[in-house]
Amino acid sequence: MLFHNRITVSPGHTVLAYRGTAVQALPAGRHRVRKPDATFDVDLRERLIPVAPQEVLTADSMSVRVSMTLRACVIDAVAFVERSADPIGAVYLAAQVALREVCAGVGSDDLVRRGEAVDVTPIRAAAAEVAGTVGLEVLEVVIRDVIVPAEVRTAALEVITAKTRGQAKLEAARAETAALRALANAGRLLDAHPALAQLRLVEAVPYGARVVLSVGGAEVATED
Repeated sequence: MLFHNRITVSPGHTVLAYRGTAVQALPAGRHRVRKPDATFDVDLRERLIPVAPQEVLTADSMSVRVSMTLRACVIDAVAFVERSADPIGAVYLAAQVALREVCAGVGSDDLVRRGEAVDVTPIRAAAAEVAGTVGLEVLEVVIRDVIVPAEVRTAALEVITAKTRGQAKLEAARAETAALRALANAGRLLDAHPALAQLRLVEAVPYGARVVLSVGGAEVATED
């Protein structure tokens, strides 16, 4: 009994129990094992690896800041513990370098308008290559934010504002043209029908006004 330990492994974890150079991977549950020289608890659950905003140059030499996140999990606990002092850092660095290389081939306009313009396939491949050597698997790479310089944002806003104002003026001009066309049509109709013109004139007289009509040469006054 003195030479055995009881070890409880939480769900989603594994514990590596070392005796000399031999290692035993203990799955979730309770275990009674010979007293190990050392133990390491490894979290096997999916994890997010956020990559801080990186200052990168686009294809047209504009400096932008791009941030992304990697989704990964441990698939080889022994490699994760033994092959690198900082396995997460190794994957982070590979993704960081790949991001710079990919953004260098994308124009700033495409990058700002559509974050999906960045092809994350090379980034994931580079990160996965390093991850495989340290017991990790990269499941997904997501571009989160693209931050452009303040002066570029201001210029873009001015362009959008100018386009919106131009569209508003165009719509106003179209409405005015349509109104003038309707008035012209009405004028031709009234010219062709004088009686209709007089009736329209009477309808336009304000309430309470005195109207004088000429019927057969005689004037007839009416009150509206």
